[in-house]
Amino acid sequence: MSKLRFIVLAALLSLPILAVAEDNVDINKRLTELLPDQKPDSIGLSPIPGYFEVTYGTMIFYISKDGRYMLQGDLVDLSVEKNLTEDKRGQARLKLLSTVTAGNMIIFEPKQVKHTITVFTDIDCGFCRKMHSEIAQYNQLGIRVRYLAFPRTGIDSPSYDKAVSVWCAKDRNQAMTDAKADKPVEEKTCPNPVKQEFETGKKIGVTGTPTLVLEDGSLLPGYVPPDRLLKLLDEHLSKT
Repeated sequence: MSKLRFIVLAALLSLPILAVAEDNVDINKRLTELLPDQKPDSIGLSPIPGYFEVTYGTMIFYISKDGRYMLQGDLVDLSVEKNLTEDKRGQARLKLLSTVTAGNMIIFEPKQVKHTITVFTDIDCGFCRKMHSEIAQYNQLGIRVRYLAFPRTGIDSPSYDKAVSVWCAKDRNQAMTDAKADKPVEEKTCPNPVKQEFETGKKIGVTGTPTLVLEDGSLLPGYVPPDRLLKLLDEHLSKT
């Protein structure tokens, strides 16, 4: 769902004319009336008494049982210092990633895997190139890197064409390394997952590259040096 459509939904839900007398209205019906072309992924009871939790992909909000009020933002359980909304977003991201098979990823595999990250990358992105120039160091630290294409300039752009050429190369890993080093890669076309991966990235909430998705679905934007990333992953694992 676009941010604009979500803002419209928020505004509509707060209008007095939408208020109803009875409690526990059919929330699914109400959402269908407001967004006939958008089906929520889930509607369930929220930890807040009197509110439902509604999810559209990684977009999560809370709507009162009478359909009048909506809360948008992160719900934190202070008793355990846990962000419940972000946990839900993480689950949604992993669900979206599950639609991309490992065979459609370009994977740089260490001998012994300690952590796995999924990286949305752009061939021409400076920080993506910086990260890939250290790919051997990430692997030496036990970090498996699974690349998904996210050409920032969009479909049918030069960056998109480069991602397709890398995918269609006989040796995709070497082609990725060459492209990131600004070395020539033979221009090729073939059936490829680049568009699907780009669309998946947008649904997940990728706005720039590189964007890292951790094993629990957490999102980590930007370049992180290998040693620093290992420390973050170890710390993150100890908290889950």
